[in-house]
Amino acid sequence: EQLARIIGSIAAPAFLLGAVASFISVVFSQINRVIDRSHYIHAIKDDDAARSYLKADLPRLRRRVELLHRALRYSILSAILTALIIIVAFISAYYNFAHEYGVALLFVGSLAAFCLSLIDLAREAKIALHDNDLLA
Repeated sequence: EQLARIIGSIAAPAFLLGAVASFISVVFSQINRVIDRSHYIHAIKDDDAARSYLKADLPRLRRRVELLHRALRYSILSAILTALIIIVAFISAYYNFAHEYGVALLFVGSLAAFCLSLIDLAREAKIALHDNDLLA
């Protein structure tokens, strides 16, 4: 009976873990796009006057990668905390310990880390909306 109760109570963390995993995939995709763009710009020859102005965009791309990397770290932290929620719930059920406060703190921490990750992704998206990204 207690195992069934625990399985019911970890439904929300399990869905959060799925959402965070999908979010991590989105962040990785964005990182790859920025790296590809950086490689494209680095490949521009110095004597290519038509596209050499794009090299000035490299510091902005570096800032985007920094924000995306931080978003990735926060989302991984969120996933770890969410997984810990599930682990703590099952271990406490096995040993018949009260786990509500610990799980609540982990859940709040997980959501806070996820929110920080979303904020960094939003900041990166704002930087990404630049005229140079619409070219080439």
